[in-house]
Amino acid sequence: MTASQRRARVEDVHEMASSMPHVTVERGSRGNPVYQVGRKSFVFFRTPRPDAVDPATGERYPDVIVFWVPSESDKQSLVQDEGSPFFTTPHFDGHPSVLLRASRIGELTRRELLEVVQDAWLSQASPRRRAAWLAAQEP
Repeated sequence: MTASQRRARVEDVHEMASSMPHVTVERGSRGNPVYQVGRKSFVFFRTPRPDAVDPATGERYPDVIVFWVPSESDKQSLVQDEGSPFFTTPHFDGHPSVLLRASRIGELTRRELLEVVQDAWLSQASPRRRAAWLAAQEP
């Protein structure tokens, strides 16, 4: 199995997000990391909130990661796929992002996670930064 085919881990989110160009890491109110490009968040680790709870216990999920997505159709394709660990809540209606519990990140391969992180960065980066990064990816 290649590195890109192995199961994703939370550490991969940090590595991938911080490796994108022009990224800064801010800290939320509880020290949670918020990855930004040009002062725009693209991945952040959310604190427990009342809108994301375990349906069986009512306990707030302590491990939600938010990823920006390029469009509403991208969001819907991720959250409507029954095999996908991504979800959303009414709080995020109309917001171009998807949620993922860290406890379910292993359902993704490292390659799948990389695509989500890169798409999140691309959705928030300036047109100039986006164009430069995309040009650098071409063979």
